Amino acid sequence: MADAVVPCAGSVAVFRPGAVEVSGDSVTRVGTVAELRGDGGGSGARANDAGTEAREVRVEGALLPGFVNTHCHSPMTLFRGTGENLPLQRWLQEVLWPREAHLEPEDVYWGMTMGIAELLAFGVTTSCEMYFHEDATADAVVAAGSRAVITPVVLQLPGDESGGDWWTAGLDRFSDFHAHRNGEAGRIEVGFAAHAAYTVPLAGLIDVAAVARRHDALFHLHLAETATEDDTFVAEHGGSVPRVLAESGVFEGRVLAAHSIWLTPEDIAVYAARDVAVAHCPQSNAKLASGIAPVIDLLASGVRVGLGTDGPASNNDLDLWEEMRLAAMLARLRERDAGALPAAQALDLATRGAGAALGRPDLGTLAPGSKADMMAVSLDDPAFVPLLDDAMLIEHLVWSASSRLVTDVWVGGDQVVAAKQHHTIDLDRAQDEVGRRAARLVAAAD
Repeated sequence: MADAVVPCAGSVAVFRPGAVEVSGDSVTRVGTVAELRGDGGGSGARANDAGTEAREVRVEGALLPGFVNTHCHSPMTLFRGTGENLPLQRWLQEVLWPREAHLEPEDVYWGMTMGIAELLAFGVTTSCEMYFHEDATADAVVAAGSRAVITPVVLQLPGDESGGDWWTAGLDRFSDFHAHRNGEAGRIEVGFAAHAAYTVPLAGLIDVAAVARRHDALFHLHLAETATEDDTFVAEHGGSVPRVLAESGVFEGRVLAAHSIWLTPEDIAVYAARDVAVAHCPQSNAKLASGIAPVIDLLASGVRVGLGTDGPASNNDLDLWEEMRLAAMLARLRERDAGALPAAQALDLATRGAGAALGRPDLGTLAPGSKADMMAVSLDDPAFVPLLDDAMLIEHLVWSASSRLVTDVWVGGDQVVAAKQHHTIDLDRAQDEVGRRAARLVAAAD
């Protein structure tokens, strides 16, 4: 039970006061307190339709679904603050990749743990991760009790002398990872990733996408992030990356294209026709001066769009509240329209829309059958004054509130943050481990 429940279920409905009933790891009912009590009286646990005990979550403030981060490299907390003020390609080639070449599984475990601590504190309960050392990433997710779609990535780092079809060895390992860890603890979904069309040959992109389809898994890649990244590809293949990938069958399965800034109207039509989803990362795109994605055009074409932070070395935080607000601002600037991407739609990009972009309608919403991933947001703050009606609550959440007001977080009905304190992560140790390991990686790359 809460002062307000904002279900983010495809409408602007708000229940004040509201309640969310949870059984196991899922939501069973959502509505006003009177509706859930049935007769207007009584409280506490009740038997649900399955005959098991359901429970009411009681919080002060507003209860929202956990945010869903559709594109992230959370273990890169190890590289936060490095290579600043460089454009994307120089940052990757001169700073990031030389250091990542020295990563060990324990580095990734602690980098991911630090990232999860940050995500959960901000009310982000699910992240879609593209990174190396996938077992270490999954171990960190399970230990912290968070949720993730883990898409181990095909990418050849400096020092890797593998020739020929070098990506195939990774695909064998990723398939084994999928077989052993997909669905683990009810918190892990496994997908497949190829870094980008400018780092993986077309044959590699086709192979990775084909393996993902065989497993009915998500295929995840960076696409159209900078204005010039596909110049070589176009010269070699005679068409834009989206067009050629579509013609090559890469877009036949579940596809998530991160960034998607430099798209022509024809490219957007390809996305819409092939149901390619987009992870929109406005803050990273702005920081790296990559550009502003055509979000309004994508949404108008029926493309599924969710918000992402990108990694904490190019953002530099994992705060989806900031992404939500900036996404609305940049959309308005791009369209020169103060009504573009209204607050309710911006909130949808961080919640239900983000879940849909991952092919997970059970995430990012509080509705019967959805995962009981939730955050409590304090309303006892000047950001919510005045609060005259339900519509104003939505406006305040997007334009006035911030992650500082998140007090409590649940994943699958289990509380992982209470009164802003982590229950599952030793934050002091994580900070120490990341600091020491980051220093080692800098020295190793020099």
